Amino acid sequence: MRAPAGSVTGLCSASATMFAVGMAFLGYWGVYDQGPWRISDYFVVALAIIGFAALGSVPWIVTTPVAEEEAEKVVGARRALALGVALIWLSVCIAVFT
Repeated sequence: MRAPAGSVTGLCSASATMFAVGMAFLGYWGVYDQGPWRISDYFVVALAIIGFAALGSVPWIVTTPVAEEEAEKVVGARRALALGVALIWLSVCIAVFT
């Protein structure tokens, strides 16, 4: 079954939007604060970087050329988007609640 029309555009724009939200979070969170980092700060940054990598790979995954018409990459791109969003929000929750 083919993906609905607009899936590629929607996935790419959702990925870019969440990437921007994550960057804004890191900017306001205090990466540049003075003082020593706690262990939770390292978790926040590590999860965010992995989430950014997943979100950044979504356009690459979904626009990769395929040999067969039926073999689409939308499912893999959706999984990468879900992983990236989950990791960004997990890093936000860790930063807020620690």
